[in-house]
Amino acid sequence: MVHYQVEAHRLGYSIKEACRVSSLGRTTIYGHIAAGRLKATRVGRRTIISAESLRALIGVEA
Repeated sequence: MVHYQVEAHRLGYSIKEACRVSSLGRTTIYGHIAAGRLKATRVGRRTIISAESLRALIGVEA
């Protein structure tokens, strides 16, 4: 099992990482992206979710 350490200066998360740190499922994450509640950027084939956006969605202060 891989453990991820949440860092305050982190800029973004992959979909898989965002699911782990937020305890939300992939479908829920993609739903929030589609609804505009999560800011995501495509880098090549990879989707990166803004750490700031993820913290705002789940109500965690940095």
